[in-house]
Amino acid sequence: MKTYWVETYGCQMNLSDSELMEGILAADGYTRVSAAEEADVILVNTCAVRQHAEQRVLGRVAELVRVKRQRPGTLIGVCGCMAQRLGAKLIERAEYVDMVIGPDAYRSLPQLIERAECNGGAVVEIELNPAENYEGLELRRHSPVSAWIPVQRGCNYGCTFCIVPHTRGPEKNREPLAILQEITGLAQQGITEFTLLGQTVNSYAYDGWDFPSLLRAVGRLPGVRRVRFTSPHPKDLTRKLVEAMAEEEAICPHLHLPVQSGSNRVLKRMARRYTREEYLAKVDTLRQRIPHIALTTDIIVGFPGEDESDFEATLDLLRTVRYDDAFTFRYSPREGTPATRMKEDWFVPEHVAQGRLERLIATVREIAAEKNLAQVGRTAEVLIEKRARRGNLLQARTDTNKVVLIPGPDEWIGRYLKVALTGTSGATFTGFPIET
Repeated sequence: MKTYWVETYGCQMNLSDSELMEGILAADGYTRVSAAEEADVILVNTCAVRQHAEQRVLGRVAELVRVKRQRPGTLIGVCGCMAQRLGAKLIERAEYVDMVIGPDAYRSLPQLIERAECNGGAVVEIELNPAENYEGLELRRHSPVSAWIPVQRGCNYGCTFCIVPHTRGPEKNREPLAILQEITGLAQQGITEFTLLGQTVNSYAYDGWDFPSLLRAVGRLPGVRRVRFTSPHPKDLTRKLVEAMAEEEAICPHLHLPVQSGSNRVLKRMARRYTREEYLAKVDTLRQRIPHIALTTDIIVGFPGEDESDFEATLDLLRTVRYDDAFTFRYSPREGTPATRMKEDWFVPEHVAQGRLERLIATVREIAAEKNLAQVGRTAEVLIEKRARRGNLLQARTDTNKVVLIPGPDEWIGRYLKVALTGTSGATFTGFPIET
């Protein structure tokens, strides 16, 4: 019996890619084990967006060497964006890595593993394939409740800080009827919540279909109760898309809308293709049509050329929009991106960038805490996702993407319940079912 173990680092697309890899291995006769120490093949699916993420992966891969010592013949593969970015250099840096596999090479996983077994490792497959959308392959999904649905791979936007166009190639969109057929099949199995994935998902276009038309079609499929999508680009947040979100009952009133900076000077250097004023106008349109919408975002501080006034503009935008939450980052240079070639004296000293990040995080948390406290005492419909990690509770989620922990039996997993929100700590709520 051949066995495997997959570890995932990074975004939702990586999580979906790991389900894809597991499906491919299962179809080839592999069995998933409960720990890396038991596997014949260990695959580490990686992110390359930030240097810290890569260092974390390298540290983890180094730890896995002990598995090879305990189980001679075990293969270690590094997959995903970091593998694509580093290629053969990764094996030079970590000679215990047997396979380096890019995001467009997963269909060949069984053959690549066989090559590594025959050659004693040193397998590198990182060719980008503009035609590869992985149609016709079955994923090994871990949730009986929710499903990630990739509708787009790659990116045509050349944001100067971003490595994704280099690691995943240009944008390629799936055929819409294939997407609808996949979701229909999953809904027939009892899954009711679907998240459409793409690097700039709302730029989706295929043979007369745009993203709003796809979104409406998904929301109207039998058995589909909730639809989410991530991550959209502000430039492509059209009135047509806002109307689809407002009018279709199944589309969740939550949007993750990355702003990156509140300064027009910085946005221009980032090549984000919108201004602060245009972004805020789109937020106003969203809130006029969907008053209870929850908004989250991404923000980078310390980008080359950012001065204190630019950073203050970002804090001011935070206080203006009042996001429900934000993913915050200190700028991380990525080799091959245009930002690394900017003027040397533009680069912000590390201690200055770190100080700004800490102030940013404090502001995000302050606003989020105020918004969450205002929700306590209200009722909400939640989807029960799984057993929580601790506290003998169930983990549930509102349509606005708030996590709620409630008491209850495992039989409730997959159900929708009305709950009273009884408290909040950080980004998580406690609740109690009022309708079962």
